[in-house]
Amino acid sequence: MNFLIKLILSALAVLVLAKILPGVGVDNYVSAIVVAVVLAILNGIVKPLLVILTFPVTVVTLGLFLLVINAAIILLADYFVAGFSVNGWLWALIFSVLLSVFQSILYSILKKDKA
Repeated sequence: MNFLIKLILSALAVLVLAKILPGVGVDNYVSAIVVAVVLAILNGIVKPLLVILTFPVTVVTLGLFLLVINAAIILLADYFVAGFSVNGWLWALIFSVLLSVFQSILYSILKKDKA
């Protein structure tokens, strides 16, 4: 149940960011939910592999290369989901950073409600 709530909150964050950022677009609510599901899958499977493979670069850049990995995950989601579009690396980077911030805020509100 907690996973489903987090998925809906992620879809809400995707919708809000698509309205705010001119370089990101989502066609409808269903596309936003599909984007949230695809991002959850990619973050669970692909991201750990990329982090392991790029560990030396991540260490040299003091962790900043993780932002590039997050942008790559967003661009992969753009490739897989038909109703979701991101116009380039810069918008993917901005979207990934803001999505992380929005998710942190929404998840912290979710944790406060449980306590």
